[in-house]
Amino acid sequence: MSGTINKVILIGHTGDEVKMHYFDGGGCVGNFPLATNETYTNRTTGEKVSNTEWHNIVVRNKAAEICEKYLHKGDKVYIEGRLKTRKWQDDQGKDRYTTEIQCTEFTFLSPKGGEGNPNPNPNAGASQSQPNQVKKPTNTPDPVNNGDDDLPF
Repeated sequence: MSGTINKVILIGHTGDEVKMHYFDGGGCVGNFPLATNETYTNRTTGEKVSNTEWHNIVVRNKAAEICEKYLHKGDKVYIEGRLKTRKWQDDQGKDRYTTEIQCTEFTFLSPKGGEGNPNPNPNAGASQSQPNQVKKPTNTPDPVNNGDDDLPF
């Protein structure tokens, strides 16, 4: 195989509010934990087992600002991105590693009621590749029902 793929798709619940960090050049980065759950039945005991996996999500620039504004602790969200492992040193000089999900696209899945949400579509999301564009349904006319009844079938 000549190519490689690094793609992660997650649907989970946020574990905290988005924590923002702003830079001198005007850019910013947001971080938040995301929990995904797995539930199965143990074959030998018949006991129901539930496991929670925590993921560190990193969102950048305009997408981070959108997440900070509309995403809150406990909200359900769809995340697409790639795995990134960073190496750093702690206070004692020991090498530490952190694996994160670098978010490229997201969609809010929790319904929002009241609270003046300007975006009534709970499935609206944003793409990091187009940070100034929020996905919204288009109001285009239906080309099938355009009133032309002269068709022979």
